[in-house]
Amino acid sequence: MSRIGKKPIVIPAKVEVKIDGQEITVKGPKGQLSHSVHPDISVKLEDGQLLVTRPSDARQHRALHGLTRALLANMVTGVSEGFRRTLLIEGVGYQADLRGKDLVMKLGYSHEIVVNPPDDNTSFDVPKDSRGRVVYIDGIDKQVVGQIAANIRELRPPEPYKGKGIRYSDEIIRRKAGKTSK
Repeated sequence: MSRIGKKPIVIPAKVEVKIDGQEITVKGPKGQLSHSVHPDISVKLEDGQLLVTRPSDARQHRALHGLTRALLANMVTGVSEGFRRTLLIEGVGYQADLRGKDLVMKLGYSHEIVVNPPDDNTSFDVPKDSRGRVVYIDGIDKQVVGQIAANIRELRPPEPYKGKGIRYSDEIIRRKAGKTSK
């Protein structure tokens, strides 16, 4: 049995869950998310907890069981607390700044790169004391926040010789030794 799938999802007091057939809608203080569950998987709301069950032990049902439970748990966490990814920018002249809601980045190219947030539930933050070296991406949808962070990192991935580029805060870059002279 899936250890993740059979674990109940505790619903916080400020979050309300609505089940309409296979459509699950979660509404909280930070926003609203909805997800359409696979027809074979059933979701029940009992005693302030969401329970996800599967019809059989078939391989696909086992996979969908854990996946559905994880997606619903992320929705509940997103609308109550939200998600945050932190990017670090390293390199001479590399920096980020906010212009309205847009993120404007200088990454050594001949032009500035402007990144727009995809929706109202996602925002960027650049602390003033970091001098444009730290970017926070906040949002309620974990997948969207992670995808935006990956897209921004892709603009200038970290290189192994000098360590310049954009990296995640928890990412470790293995440095290589450069050429040596005799």
